[in-house]
Amino acid sequence: MEMTCVAVDAMGGDYAPLEIVKGAVEAVKENDRVSVILTGPTDKVKEELAKYDYPKERIQIEEAPDIITNDEAPVMAIRRKKESSIVVGLNLVKQGKADAFVSAGSTGAVLVGAQLIAGRIKGVERPPLAPLIPTEKGVSLIIDCGANV
Repeated sequence: MEMTCVAVDAMGGDYAPLEIVKGAVEAVKENDRVSVILTGPTDKVKEELAKYDYPKERIQIEEAPDIITNDEAPVMAIRRKKESSIVVGLNLVKQGKADAFVSAGSTGAVLVGAQLIAGRIKGVERPPLAPLIPTEKGVSLIIDCGANV
């Protein structure tokens, strides 16, 4: 049974790191083939993790003191904030320490960072945004929903 390691931006999205840490704990409890590396300020992330009982060996913290906000220009933020939770997480993927990266933070910064740091798969000219939308029967995937940096 192969383990999948997901780097997660602990500081992205509303109510971070509270909701992000909660989701990471739920993920490792629900699936024994998943491990998580939370990127963010270690002290804040540790404080949230302390509220939960979970398999400790499957959640790690990678220090990332900087945070990219939604009101920052994505390209400039990625270039200037090398120790942000987004850049650190994407670098974990690039270095092969994580299999995937997830962020509820700045979509523009994640998109730009993914291209600049992790790079594109051969043959992919530009990455699409592909959100899952809840429906009456489950979910639908909208490919290339029209947003751009």
